Amino acid sequence: MAETEKPKSGWLNILVDYGPLIVFLGVYKFYQPAETSTFGEIAAVIYGTIAFMVAAVVALAFSKWKFGHVSPMLMLSTALIVGFGGLTIWLRDPEFIQRKPTAIYLLFGAMLIGGWLRGKALLRVLLEAAFEGLSHTGWLKLSRNWGVFFLFLAGLNEILRTQLSFEDWLWAKLWVFLPLTFLFTFSQIPMLLKHGLSMDGVDEEVQNPPPS
Repeated sequence: MAETEKPKSGWLNILVDYGPLIVFLGVYKFYQPAETSTFGEIAAVIYGTIAFMVAAVVALAFSKWKFGHVSPMLMLSTALIVGFGGLTIWLRDPEFIQRKPTAIYLLFGAMLIGGWLRGKALLRVLLEAAFEGLSHTGWLKLSRNWGVFFLFLAGLNEILRTQLSFEDWLWAKLWVFLPLTFLFTFSQIPMLLKHGLSMDGVDEEVQNPPPS
């Protein structure tokens, strides 16, 4: 019996990764007070955080229903969203939801670079991806490069978190981190082509970058 081909996720992966953030932004803006109010601002953050947590779980369930599986990276990301979101609601401190990306970036960066140092391409395991034709050396280099990029994003998130307002930091997730992720993804293609990646694999790489 022929093996059933795993459905390609395509650009729906971007919706799964960034849909919860868009929900957070929408709910936060809806409840944001018109005038400066510490209590109103905290309430808007809490309502947005609740919506964010629910949307993240829904996105995970959608990934399972649509693609038939959930990648380890998405499961870990969702767990951190729920964990840090719960701390935000309990302690009424927006900094916890802002620190969540830093924790994810540091964790993924350390995992990928640690795996690369041991000769293991953990990115392949975390993504459950199969980029057609890519050699083991190519996977190792891709894991190393993404690990370094995640560490860079962790530092950038901390800088923006401390320098921007909460709302500006939220928008930076869409207008800074998302473009940087796509630019970095495209920058890896020449290296991957040198290590055997086919053109079909290029399409898979572009459409399925690690969540940021």
